[in-house]
Amino acid sequence: MDNLFAGLLRSTAKNEQFSDLFKRPGLRIECIVSTGQSSPEGFWYDQPDGEWVLLIEGEARLRFADESEARHLKAGDYLDIAAHRRHRVDWTAPEQTTIWLAVHYSV
Repeated sequence: MDNLFAGLLRSTAKNEQFSDLFKRPGLRIECIVSTGQSSPEGFWYDQPDGEWVLLIEGEARLRFADESEARHLKAGDYLDIAAHRRHRVDWTAPEQTTIWLAVHYSV
């Protein structure tokens, strides 16, 4: 048995931490740990698969290219991102650890 919180970097780190928790054809579950990181200016994710994301801890602002305002996510918030829906991380809280659970799935 494994634990999601075991081995997580809970301090200010230069880069985000990405860990695959589970992989099967058409499905990948990933843990992402952010400590103040955001997407590079002008960069948008445009993924071929869908992504369901849950913010487990911390805060973040997620922006979609087709929306005028970023969504402010807090612990417990989740959403489904359709394949090829352009999005970016505008902000993660620099003074606390932000933990994401991302479920990538084929459509």
